[in-house]
Amino acid sequence: MIHQFIFAYPRPGMTEAEFQRYWVEVHAVQYASKIPQIRKYLVDTRVALPGESGAPLWCGVAEIWLENEKEQLESLQSKEFLQGARLDEPNWAAFWRTVVLDTTTHVLLPGPAETRDIGRAKLLILLKRKEGLPLEGFRSYCLGAHAVKVMELPGLRRYRQGHVRDNFYAVGEAVLDCVEQLWFDSVEAVLAAQRSVQQDIVNADYRLFAEERYIHKMLVQEHWIIGPEPRQYASLGAASS
Repeated sequence: MIHQFIFAYPRPGMTEAEFQRYWVEVHAVQYASKIPQIRKYLVDTRVALPGESGAPLWCGVAEIWLENEKEQLESLQSKEFLQGARLDEPNWAAFWRTVVLDTTTHVLLPGPAETRDIGRAKLLILLKRKEGLPLEGFRSYCLGAHAVKVMELPGLRRYRQGHVRDNFYAVGEAVLDCVEQLWFDSVEAVLAAQRSVQQDIVNADYRLFAEERYIHKMLVQEHWIIGPEPRQYASLGAASS
């Protein structure tokens, strides 16, 4: 299954709070969720970390699950996308700052079952591999030795890595290589983990395989629109077979 991340920023003149409210309450419900090929759909709204200053790179993330490339193409050709979600984007998002990543999910720590309105905090960590490091070497280290260190973080409840799919490298270099996803019981638990000795070990480990200038952390709150159980979709091909 394709796990797509869409990182977005408010259009000019819109505050972060207005942007997040419109995305969750209007765009997601009235437009994006109508695209039939989307199996699961989650909107993450950014939560400012203490001490953060300046404008963030993004203020929210859409997480979309699609069964395969065929259904992904169908979704982009659907009237619900072309005449709905796409036309609504300029009403709330600065599309020139949007970054889209298609990833393959690797579950390192399954944790408790996902449910709506659980109130947990999630930390997204975006990574780009160290210059000169082959992609397969990056993936192997990230999923192996690095993951072992991350899973020692105090309070960690669930841990996944989303590695950017090979097609993003077909005509050049992908802007990022991995999205780490770490769940904790609360924002306070995230901050406690960030202050821990184990976090110092993880930070030192990043320097071995990732470009520090491209490491970006986002603390987010989840808003399930479709899911966590995937909905069914009968494609035209499946219906006619």
